[in-house]
Amino acid sequence: MTIALGYDESPGARAALPVAIDIARRFGERLVIVYGTAPPGSLGEEARSHEAALRQAGDEAAGHALAEAQAAGVDAVVELVSERPAPALLDAADRHGARLIVVGTWGESPMRGAILGSTPHKLLHLSTRPVLCVPALD
Repeated sequence: MTIALGYDESPGARAALPVAIDIARRFGERLVIVYGTAPPGSLGEEARSHEAALRQAGDEAAGHALAEAQAAGVDAVVELVSERPAPALLDAADRHGARLIVVGTWGESPMRGAILGSTPHKLLHLSTRPVLCVPALD
């Protein structure tokens, strides 16, 4: 079993990282650090260039989280998934048999998240496994 963490170095993700590390360490679980690389648009060369840039940013961001998890003695891996964040997390959680998805919240009111579909909001409605939403630290 694993713990899946959505990580993009946003304030919410930075707050969620130590929580996910602590849970993984306490329960002896592997931590899967997930970053969705799908660009907002989906057609043409511009989308491919945008995804390449997102993969590079994701590799760097997830690498920072991986180093922190490993320094805490947690078995961890990185998954760069060619999907938007919520589907990327759901897909990785399914493939790894995650018992929990951890994600940070930041910068959106509940109403805005419900209307526009924030990643935590989508996960809470679509996931078949528990989702832990960690608020950003101020």
